[in-house]
Amino acid sequence: MAIETSPQGVLALIAVMTVVTLITRFGGVFVMSFVRINPRIESFINTMASSVLIAIIVPMAFSGDLGAVAALVATAAAMLAFQKPLPAIAAGLLAAALVRYLV
Repeated sequence: MAIETSPQGVLALIAVMTVVTLITRFGGVFVMSFVRINPRIESFINTMASSVLIAIIVPMAFSGDLGAVAALVATAAAMLAFQKPLPAIAAGLLAAALVRYLV
């Protein structure tokens, strides 16, 4: 299936992606409303978030440029030092920007 790259085609594609995103988000909440959250399920949900984050970060660490690696190292160091996500994110962004600006 091909969608033309006309303005109408782009808007149709955005509309379809919006509907699919909403269905998956609301569908997950709807399905989980029938599941009793016990400690095992809660542990699975908490672990799943970390697994997804690691699955996104690890390939970037091995195939990313120098800026990506600097951002990962700075973010990890700031997270260990401050134990707060916002300063860690800021440190990662700053590291990536500096490395890409200077190199």
